[in-house]
Amino acid sequence: MTQAPRPALFLDRDGVLNEDRGYVSRWEDFAWIPGAKATVAAFNRAGWLVLVVTNQSGVGRGYYTEADMHALHRRMSEDLAMAGGRIDAFYHAPHHPDAKLDAYRHPDPPDRKPNPGMILRACQDFPIDKPASLMIGDKPSDIEAAERAGIRAALFEGGNLQEFLEARALLPS
Repeated sequence: MTQAPRPALFLDRDGVLNEDRGYVSRWEDFAWIPGAKATVAAFNRAGWLVLVVTNQSGVGRGYYTEADMHALHRRMSEDLAMAGGRIDAFYHAPHHPDAKLDAYRHPDPPDRKPNPGMILRACQDFPIDKPASLMIGDKPSDIEAAERAGIRAALFEGGNLQEFLEARALLPS
């Protein structure tokens, strides 16, 4: 049985879900953006998929491992579950043109935003209603990736994420 397409909320991680403190890879260094957990839970209740699409060049630069990043994402998911929220999938782009580790060096990584690779992969993995979906990012590269994938986008410049979306009538009721 094929599932009907659903809207998806695509979220950048650092600067949208958590404070961007530079290459966050440990729970001890992690701090939620105000309103982020409530935002995820609101979209979950409305039946949206919630997907994280995050550049993680810190892996390619050798600052932390993919295992470290996955451990942080598990902790985020556990903490979010206690607030009634759920992230349906995490997509990450560890590649970078200047990566110190050969395995992660690529001149133009297709998944690294502003390229739309992570969003396009999510659209293959899930039945997504692209015209109804939304990307929230804190950098122009996030917005460009969404637009290149055919997803509308909003640039979050800090503050409370839930209030930001409410003020723009983007939070589902």
